[in-house]
Formats: sequence, structure tokens, C-alpha cells
Amino acid sequence: MTDDIRALLEEKPLIRDMAAGREVSWINPGKRPFAETAGKQELGPKDIEDAAARLQRFAPFIRLRFPETKARGGLIESDLKEIGKMRDCLNEKYGSALDGRLLLKLDSHLAVAGSVKARGGIYEVLKHTEDLALAHGILTPQEAADSSPENTAYRKLAEPAAREIFSRYTVQVGSTGNLGMSIGIMSAAVGFRVIVHMSADAKQWKKDLLRSRGVQVIEYASDYSEAVKNGRALSDADPTSYFVDDENSRNLFLGYAVAAKRLAGQLAEQEITVDGEHPLFVCIPCGVGGAPGGICFGLKQVFGDAVHVFFAEPVQAPCMLLGLASGKNSDICVQDIGLSGLTDADGLAVGRPSGFVGQVIEPHLSGEFTVKDARLYGWLRDLYARENVFLEPSACAAFQGPVRLMRDMQPYLEANGLTEKMKNAAHIVWATGGGLVPEAVRKRCLDVFFKG
Repeated sequence: MTDDIRALLEEKPLIRDMAAGREVSWINPGKRPFAETAGKQELGPKDIEDAAARLQRFAPFIRLRFPETKARGGLIESDLKEIGKMRDCLNEKYGSALDGRLLLKLDSHLAVAGSVKARGGIYEVLKHTEDLALAHGILTPQEAADSSPENTAYRKLAEPAAREIFSRYTVQVGSTGNLGMSIGIMSAAVGFRVIVHMSADAKQWKKDLLRSRGVQVIEYASDYSEAVKNGRALSDADPTSYFVDDENSRNLFLGYAVAAKRLAGQLAEQEITVDGEHPLFVCIPCGVGGAPGGICFGLKQVFGDAVHVFFAEPVQAPCMLLGLASGKNSDICVQDIGLSGLTDADGLAVGRPSGFVGQVIEPHLSGEFTVKDARLYGWLRDLYARENVFLEPSACAAFQGPVRLMRDMQPYLEANGLTEKMKNAAHIVWATGGGLVPEAVRKRCLDVFFKG
């Protein structure tokens, strides 16, 4: 351990607790009123609207390649489910003392990829596809500027002539699991050659599923950072290869951000008001930061100061919290403070955060919670027993938000004038993965959990 890390541990009790593997709760001192940041960051509402329009243009293509999206018109979107029985469980069993409504955003069951990565990952593949289609004359600029539902030109991308062109190109990505699945499945559907570089944390069934779709999977005995490093180097050496950079991609980030506007419509359908008197609390599991960061950014553009976003990370891999709380952003990793980076929450097993995401979300993020792996299994079991919903362990990390909010965040609630408004609050747990878990794996997990 270096002298500057020792000094950091001595200076910051929170990071000492993190280094000891303890669960912590953190209020972000860098959060600012939304009015102070609106229009002053690199990305903004127009960028999100552009991403949403692109997804609309691709809807006819997605309907063709993935018939399960037909009911939503080719848009890949998830349900927002109220989980009142789980709220009662959290209150009675875990002492969460929640008022208001508790809802589950089921990105765990998004079509095509079965995880939140279906948003950013699939969007980035589609953006790259559009760029190549324009370059090769498959699409005209006029067709690429028409986002009306009547534009069916993108169906051409599924034709043999287009697929033959796309087959000349490769898409590569480094992943702990779910991002690799979204990139791999969609890239293969377009016709690209695909290579997914997977870290040791990735589950075997995810590797098997990708290979069954014709994706090349390269496995590494080390962690996520090494998979990304090697994947980037291999891609850079091939002029026909495109590398999806989970740590720095603006396209990934914007694909995730599109979720916010769609969520606003779902809340309105369920007659859930979000304003100064009716706060919205959202907790999202966090790995390198792209998915939760993009969603957080999008939510702030839509709801401003009425939404309060928290991240949840494993105690052995709290990379985003470490980067923000230390002020070092991506210049520090969890191994620097003696943590292993190992966790059963495979999608969150990241040692170093995205520097780009950390800078963008710092003024927007309300705080963070860390969670021990053992708790994930209890919530997985409780959710399945009470609501008949199965999630991956990593997705269950977000339940730490509603469990610890009233217990640990009283100073935050008081400082933001929220204490008397909590009875009017809505709470969303953002479920990030689990929809594609094979039945045999689910059964094995649930048998173990229930017997435990």
C-alpha cells in the first residue's frame, strides 16, 4: 500500500470502513441543485432525444430480428411493477420503515438481452450499424433523418445484401457478463463478427449462451480491467474492428439515458406524481458506472430535483464510491485499498470506475450504499417468494437502497426538506439482470437459497 493511500485511509473514516469490507452509506457532498448544472455539461437533453429517435428508426428492424418485441412495436422496454408485498417484507423483516409505494423497474427482463445492458449495449451496436449503413449506401441520409413510425427503411438492414456487408466488420467488447451478452446477441443479429472478452467473474451460462449465438468468447483468468485492456488492444490492431468501450462510451451512456423519459410515461400511467411534494427515490446497482450513470443522468434531465438517485455496490468492489469519495475518480481502484474486487454479483465485479461517468454524475448522484454478498441471496429469495420475480444476485443489490434509506440517510432527507414528504414518496428498485438465466441455474439457485 502506497503512502498516499495510507494517508487517504487516515484522513477518511468512510474509506477505512470500505477497506475493512464493512457496509457503508455515503451522502454525496458534490451533489448540486439541477438548475446549476442544466445546459452546462458535455451531454444534454438533445443528445438523449437523438438517441431515442434512433431507437425508433430501428424499431422495424428489431421487430424482424426479434419477434418478441412486436407487442411494443420493436422498442426494447421493460415493465414497471409495484411490489407491495416486498415492501411489507422489507419493513417487517429488515426494518426499512418505508412509506409510499415500492416499485421494481424490470430491466432484468428486457427483450433480447435480459438485462439493463440491452439499453446501452444494443443502442451502441445500432448506432455503429447506422453509421456503416450510411457509409455503404444501404441507407440514405433522408432515411436516417426520418424518425416517424412510418419509416420502414431500416428493414433493409436485415436483407442478405446488407448482412454480407456487415459480415466484413467485427465488434468487440470486454465484459463481466451482461454487457457482453447485449453486444454479442445484437451484433450477431445484425451480421457482424463478434468477439466478447470475458473476465473470470463471468458466469459459465453466459459464455455458453453467447457461443450458441455464434459469438467468439475469449476468457481471462483475471478481472474486468484486464479483459477490457486485451479486448481494446486486439480491436485496435484490426482496422475493420469496432471496440465498445464500457468505461468511456458516450453512445452507451446515452442509450441508458433514454430509459428516463420512458419511465416518466410509465409513472404517469400508474398515477404516480413526481414533483417537489412527491419525491422519487431510485436505487441502481453499479459496476463500472455506465448503466447507472446514464440512467441517473437521464432521470435528472426529466425530473430535476424531484428525483434522488442512489447507487449500490458490493463491499469488495465499490469502485464508483471509492472514486467519488476519494476525489481520485478513475485514478484509484479497489485493490489499492486492499479489497479483492471479488463478488458473487458478477456484473458489479469492477475494480476501477469510469472516469467519464464519474465526472458527469457527480453533481447529480445523491449517494451510495455498499452491500455484502450474503444479503443479496436473502432479497433474491424474498422477492421470488412474495412477488414471483427472479433476479440475478447482482440485481438484488439495489434493495439496499430502500432498506437503508430511512436508517442512514436522515441527514440527507433533512438537508433536502424531505422528511415530511416521505409519506408521498415513490421508491424504485432498478432490477438490472436475470431474465435470461437458464431454468436449471434458477432452480439450483432457489433450491440452495430456500434450503439456506
